[in-house]
This record gives sequence, structure tokens and C-alpha cells, in this order.
Amino acid sequence: MEPSDSELIAAVLKGDSASFEPLIAKYQPRVFATARRYARRESEVEDIVQEVFLKAFQKLSSFRGEAPFEHWLMRLAVRTCYDFLRGHQRNREKPFAELSEPETDWLERFVAEPDSASEHADAARQLINKVMEKLSPANQLVITLLEIEDRSVKEISKLTGWSVPLVKVRAFRARAEMKKILSKMSQEKYL
Repeated sequence: MEPSDSELIAAVLKGDSASFEPLIAKYQPRVFATARRYARRESEVEDIVQEVFLKAFQKLSSFRGEAPFEHWLMRLAVRTCYDFLRGHQRNREKPFAELSEPETDWLERFVAEPDSASEHADAARQLINKVMEKLSPANQLVITLLEIEDRSVKEISKLTGWSVPLVKVRAFRARAEMKKILSKMSQEKYL
């Protein structure tokens, strides 16, 4: 029988650092999946995951055990991803002119007939990724959690440490920023 998370944590806190390895093995797939939503390159994803587990090990004594370890770890993962977004925001800027032909076609069709553009989902996904890269880190985080991961405002509040009203305000602003970016992209294509 495998030891529970709390037994492993207790062993680590008593000085047995090897007891942290089963926790890494157990939660690594989930942390990788979370990191992949925020970073595009596999090397960046690996860096984020490594940093998450390093922080978890260093801050393990702050884990109070009031909620499952997985919740605490995922909160740490989301915050680490947010820090990554803020740190790499300048490197992600790309001109709008770099849209591929399918993305341009999809954008033009969407502007002309928003209801009929759904059949080109792949181009839409690529376009959404480009729009997401242009969002500020806070807006990218809130849209990812709210719209892509389909989390509730309360869950986002717990994960990020932001108040519920702040999550709502940031979601509103993020959607407005996305609309502005899409509008600018469509105007640049017609100039």
C-alpha cells in the first residue's frame, strides 16, 4: 500500500527529501498539462514544471493540510505560470501581419458572417492563440482559467488569490481587450 500524500509530506518535513519523489511522480502530469496552457515551447513548459516542484519543495512547510495537497500544488502552479507570462510578455509580441492565409480567411469570414465561421475551427484556434499571446499576462491568465479551463469565478479567486470582484473585472477587461485586438487585426487586413 502506497503512503498517502500527508504521510509523504510529513516524511519530507522530517528530513526525508526522497519522500517528495512520489509526489512529483503523482502530480507531474497535471502540472505539465497546466503549464502547457501558458507556454508554447516544450523547454518553457519543462522550466515552469521544474520551478513549480522546486517551489513546492521549498514551501512545503507552509502547506497547512486544510485542503488536499493537489489544490495547494495547482494554486502554486497557476501562480508560477502567471509569473512566467509576466516575465516573458515582451518576447511574445508579434506583428498582426504574421497571420497565415487560413487565419486571414477565417477572420475575414468572421467579420462578414460571424455565425458561419465555425466550420473552420483549426484556423480559429490558431487565431485565438495569436490573440491570447497579445493579451496582458493577467488577462491571458483569467481568459485561460475562465474560458478555456471553464473554471468558476470562485475557483479562479482561490487559485490566483484575487478577490471575486477583481476576477470579474479582469474577465470583463480581458474580453474587451480581445475584442479590441480582433478589431485591430481585421482593420489591418483591409488597409
